[in-house]
Amino acid sequence: MKILALETSARSVSAAVTEGGVPLAYAYQNTGMTHSRTLMPLVDGLLRNSGLTLAQTDIVAVAAGPGSFTGIRIGIAAAKGIAWASEKLCCGVSTLDAMARNVPLFEGLVIGAMDARRQQIYNAVFEQRGGVLRRLTPDRALSLAELAAELRNEKKEEIPKIIVGDGAHLCYTFLLEQGILCQMAPPAALMQNAIGVGQAAAVLAREGRLVTAQQLLPVYLRMSQAEREKLARGEKTTVE
Repeated sequence: MKILALETSARSVSAAVTEGGVPLAYAYQNTGMTHSRTLMPLVDGLLRNSGLTLAQTDIVAVAAGPGSFTGIRIGIAAAKGIAWASEKLCCGVSTLDAMARNVPLFEGLVIGAMDARRQQIYNAVFEQRGGVLRRLTPDRALSLAELAAELRNEKKEEIPKIIVGDGAHLCYTFLLEQGILCQMAPPAALMQNAIGVGQAAAVLAREGRLVTAQQLLPVYLRMSQAEREKLARGEKTTVE
């Protein structure tokens, strides 16, 4: 099964085609340009330069969140448009699950960390043994102090830990200050990328967890700033 995968959840943007978890083609950019300008040209160039066509792919996968509200919306909209026009099914993948796949040879706890601002990170913790990734927590927004307390209370201090994601440096520094030993993923494996999205989507596809373009939805975990401001004014929001 060939998967066209998109990643727009943070500052970088990438696209990939994977098959059986193996990348066939990959394009990545982290130059600060807006995803609305770069994503579709990246996908077009990826397919043209690799000799692949959209018709040769089976599903469209995207990092559905958590992450940047604007970035997630761009990725979801692009995946919906591509899937609807080509009559393909979609797969919305956890950004944190996808990034945890950046370090397949690591043995121990893989800590996903995205800067959620407001003194929080988007986080999930996984355990990896023998190349098998197992989720230990749901995706959540929490403070670094809460994460540190959890790692202590569950007696995980002796297990090797590696941190991935655009909030890795923030998380790494805080945990070290709290006496919790850990390491950051190397620079080339630190940031979110579409290969991980494709690999995570392959697992979900085997489980039959695909959706139509109309059913594909973002996962924000928190209200946007605009919704928080409306709530503060006593107005209704789209989030119950």
